[in-house]
Amino acid sequence: MTILKTYARLWTGNLDEALPLLTELVGAAPDLRLEFGPVELAAIGDFLVIAGPAAAAATLPPATTTVIVSDLEQVHRTLSSHGAEITFGPAVGPTGSYLFARHADGSEAEYVQWKPELENRILR
Repeated sequence: MTILKTYARLWTGNLDEALPLLTELVGAAPDLRLEFGPVELAAIGDFLVIAGPAAAAATLPPATTTVIVSDLEQVHRTLSSHGAEITFGPAVGPTGSYLFARHADGSEAEYVQWKPELENRILR
C-alpha cells in the first residue's frame, strides 16, 4: 500500500468564493470538482475544499485530512491492526472507494482509493 497524495481539508460556506484565492495560491485550477450529498467538493493543489452549510458538515464523518491510497483493503487491515476504529465505510462514491477511521490516538482521517482514470488524470 502506498500513500499517493494527502489533502488538507478546508470547510467553506461557498466554493465559488473560496476557489479564486486558492487558485492563485496553488497556481492551478481545481483537479476535481463535484457534488457529494449535501456538499460540494473541489480538490486543488493539496487542499480538499468542502462547501456547504454547517448543518451539512455536521452530517458527515469527521476527518482532518483525506489520504489517497493505492490499496484501500490493505489500509483497512493496517488500520485495524493498529487499533483504529472504522467509523464509516468502506463505501463507494464518485471518486472511488473510501472509509473514515478514528486512529487509536483519537485522530480521524478519510482514506480513498481513487478510480484508475482519476488517479491517472491527477497523479500521472
